[in-house]
Amino acid sequence: MEQALYELPKGWSFPQLGSIAKLVGGATPSKKEKKYWNGNIKWASVRDLNVDDLVHAEYRITDEGLKSCSSNIIPKGNLVIATRVGLGKVSHAKVDVAINQDLRGVIPSSDIEVDYLFFWFKQKAEFIVSCGTGATVKGVKIDFIKSLKIPLPPLNEQKRIVAKLDALFTRIDTAITHLQQTLELSKTLFASALDEQYKQLSGLYHKKEIGGVVRIVSGYAFKSSDFSPSGKTRSVKITNVGLSGFVENDGGYLPDEFTEKYNRFAVEAGDIVIALTRSIINGGLKACRVTKGYQGALVNQRVAALARPVKDGCLGFLYWYLKTSAVFHFVLDKSRSLNQPNFSIKDLNGLSIPWPPLLVQGKTVTHIDALSERTRTLEATTQEKLNHLTALKASLLDAAFKGQL
Repeated sequence: MEQALYELPKGWSFPQLGSIAKLVGGATPSKKEKKYWNGNIKWASVRDLNVDDLVHAEYRITDEGLKSCSSNIIPKGNLVIATRVGLGKVSHAKVDVAINQDLRGVIPSSDIEVDYLFFWFKQKAEFIVSCGTGATVKGVKIDFIKSLKIPLPPLNEQKRIVAKLDALFTRIDTAITHLQQTLELSKTLFASALDEQYKQLSGLYHKKEIGGVVRIVSGYAFKSSDFSPSGKTRSVKITNVGLSGFVENDGGYLPDEFTEKYNRFAVEAGDIVIALTRSIINGGLKACRVTKGYQGALVNQRVAALARPVKDGCLGFLYWYLKTSAVFHFVLDKSRSLNQPNFSIKDLNGLSIPWPPLLVQGKTVTHIDALSERTRTLEATTQEKLNHLTALKASLLDAAFKGQL
């Protein structure tokens, strides 16, 4: 029989979950039958388990829909866990809710404080995820969940632990919220300062089309058979063009003789590359600077590069302009499509930019670079604090189920 890996306090037991809680499965009514849907019964899927308290469900089913399949209604006050797709997720059902086949309802006996079980599932999430099996979609069987053993103190001690965790987690979550707000505020302030900088320049200096001040390289359609997992000649693919920076990855090498043959598609470290397909993601333009490791790389299709020389200007000035909201909206408007959104080389060439003297451009770039560095430092420090608080929550859960809280 499985034993605890640590000594439990006196009065604690170590039962299997299946002996102290009932596990209930779910199912999906036929999508072809309209009469099964849009009823009064909330029906949850994994997507509804992104919150601790399950109150709302994306879909509803009818009484007929419930009866047509093996779904079950989980009474409010119990737990719903994911056993497929979203392994590790757990929510406390605050309303009666039916569930699909990827979920299980967990109904504890009267000797179990439901919130104690909820916190235990949170602590066990990483282990459950690691035990998932399946070629494409990971899942665990119900017998596996039933066999999990839980450190179980008397009911009064369970309630004390829950109260302690609730109090501590409330304080930690408040701190996390404040830090997340700091992250968002820092990004907003930087974006606002960037926009204001170029707005002022637009009022002072004439504009030029980007195609008239910099060499624009349109990617070449290399064949898939041209690529190999190793070599010396790299290519810049659309997967390399990130929102916040250049993404280096393995593979994507071209034959060495291509360096000379296709040298007109080559870029240097520091050049700007832009994604021409799905250019806008997560509220930003996919444009970044080529890293040193990709010096001399050849630009592949669906990517464009702004490459030196720059006529009477500096590349950094162009780069920061591409990160403004004005360019974001320009690209968004030009790439609207019912199918796959594409931004054309023609539109990139025609994008206008305020074009002050080189000295003014240099001062602008120096100012924005410094502001960007301060913003990155603040964000890195804030993220480190967030990581620490997340680790602290895990540590508290670990201590709680060892009887050390």
